[in-house]
Amino acid sequence: MVLPRGTLTSGDGNRLSVVSQPLEQKPHGVGRGILLAVIAYFIWGFLPAYFLLLAPASALEIVSWRVLLSLVFCAILLTVTRKWRRLFILLRTKRVVFTLAAAGVLILINWLVYVFAVLNNQVVEAALGYFTNPIVTVLLGVFVLRERLRPAQWASIGISAIAVIVLAINYGSLPWIALALAFSFGLYGLIKKRIGGTVDAVSGLTIETIWLAPLAIAQLIGFGLTTGLAIGASAGQTVAMLLVGVVTAVPLLLFAGAARRLPLTYIGLTQYLTPLLQFLFGILVEHEAMPPVRWAGFILVWIALTVLTVDMFLSSRPSRRPDAVVA
Repeated sequence: MVLPRGTLTSGDGNRLSVVSQPLEQKPHGVGRGILLAVIAYFIWGFLPAYFLLLAPASALEIVSWRVLLSLVFCAILLTVTRKWRRLFILLRTKRVVFTLAAAGVLILINWLVYVFAVLNNQVVEAALGYFTNPIVTVLLGVFVLRERLRPAQWASIGISAIAVIVLAINYGSLPWIALALAFSFGLYGLIKKRIGGTVDAVSGLTIETIWLAPLAIAQLIGFGLTTGLAIGASAGQTVAMLLVGVVTAVPLLLFAGAARRLPLTYIGLTQYLTPLLQFLFGILVEHEAMPPVRWAGFILVWIALTVLTVDMFLSSRPSRRPDAVVA
């Protein structure tokens, strides 16, 4: 089959671009792809619980360690898979390097906002951001890529706009965490789409974290000289912090494996697992408030996503109409 061109959403700050290319899919390959995708989305869905283990570290310290330890883990993966040569080739391509620098800034913003939301009991609003992300991606396609939308896609955007207004009334201001997550993630995916399929997941994350590493080191030195680093508060917290790079990279690699095996429609249908788990965590574990107006806003977002998903599914089906015969 031919995999359609598009951008795939992963949870928590990573996206992969898919370009039109022939792809043989065996039945067992699809099943394995679904399993890999579900595992990746489950890991991303339970990240709020993991980040809470890192307290009393602040969002800035956690993200700084996340950047550095992700870089270390990627270096180990590049060594094991013997892909350093490919990385060096990419590093000689200025367009790729500077494009990934912009992607790194966006993913840094996304990580900071997300961890801040988790540490400040605003997981539900973070989940809203990732629920809204597919709609933001469609919106960016209109204004940046000049794509033409189908009526159902316009309807989805309109319903989402009403949802934002309803939620703004509830919060007393714009839901900035959700909007920041959705737009930073959407722009990140847009940039990844610009560079096409030339950059694999590990090399891309490596270059992005190379750009961010100096800032992360400076931030940690600053903490060490002023308030002190929170790492080492307990044995469990130290182990959890040291594994944050693994927790960042592993679901990305699982998702990359799923993306190679699955059609875009399958990925689109499974991507809502992450924000759903985050939403349930915020309500059932963190006991975040859900007044009626907020429920109304979320229900509108879910309606918009249903319209978008059904439209995506129907449009991806091959046409059964016979080809027109020209006399």
